[in-house]
Amino acid sequence: MASPTKKRELTARIKVAIFLMFLGPDLSRDIVKLLTEEEMESVAIEIAKIRKVDNDDRDQVVEEFYNMLKAQEFITQGGVSAARDFLKSAVGDEMAESIISKLTASLEVQPFDLIRAADPEHLQNFISGEHPQTIALILAYLQPEKAATILSSFPSEIQVEAAKRLALMDRTSPEIVRDVEAILEKKLSTVSSTDYTSVGGVDSLVEIINIVDRGTEKTIIDNLEIQNPDLAEEIKKRMFVFEDLNMLDDRGIQRVLKEIDTKDLALALKGSSDDVRSKFLKNMSKRAGQMLQDDMAFMGPVRIKDVEEAQQKIVNVVRALEESGDLVISRGGEDELIT
Repeated sequence: MASPTKKRELTARIKVAIFLMFLGPDLSRDIVKLLTEEEMESVAIEIAKIRKVDNDDRDQVVEEFYNMLKAQEFITQGGVSAARDFLKSAVGDEMAESIISKLTASLEVQPFDLIRAADPEHLQNFISGEHPQTIALILAYLQPEKAATILSSFPSEIQVEAAKRLALMDRTSPEIVRDVEAILEKKLSTVSSTDYTSVGGVDSLVEIINIVDRGTEKTIIDNLEIQNPDLAEEIKKRMFVFEDLNMLDDRGIQRVLKEIDTKDLALALKGSSDDVRSKFLKNMSKRAGQMLQDDMAFMGPVRIKDVEEAQQKIVNVVRALEESGDLVISRGGEDELIT
């Protein structure tokens, strides 16, 4: 008994070339307009090399395109799982996973899509009994504002544990993400990529901490200073950057001016935005402002490293003023920055 004929493996460029030839010049014209010049050239070369399209190859390409189109509709209406179920029944498990992988990459489908749409209060209740590592993973995929709201609602010990694990998170295997999704989203969406997914990390935690209320921030930082001083210091360095000074009101800027060296300010402003520079000049006397601008002009070119060091000095002053209570930094819907 003869074995069934295995379909010929076609490259992506050949598939595009065959599909465009199948559509004909009128229908394919609008598609070609969406390609880059390099893509047009590579596809044109493939079309030129094709003497005749085999019927099996043509059917294979058209069928794959149809399945991807239908799967995309299922993703829009019912999520990745619905699309996967459709494809498995249509083309089998292996081909289904291949198509889903391509679609999720092109559509940028991310895990926890259903959870991202949930109300923060309901979501907090939903995950309150989960392990801090699981909570950290979920927070990494949420919008920072929603993650901040949820993190603030947990008891202090959970806040610290989840924050620490979020900051130390680097890469999470798709198997773990799939397991968590299976519990929390009832398999409505999954990660199909075979690569590790980069989520979390210090930047992710800093973005959340910059939004949470001051009490939550202090609890997390104070505890991390005991448990992991290096991590706490790294977080504090990134929490308030020089450009954030533009958010201070006039009284706040004036308070900062009393505590910093004019030479440091001149150097720091060499690498700042016009908005921050104007903010400081606005809160200085005309004479002091002119002297500051003269100092900046006389400096000439300066090293980026020196500018960053000067900016960090001023940021440290702002943080110290906040710690002492002389400056209040607004977070999580609190009042404007005041002295």
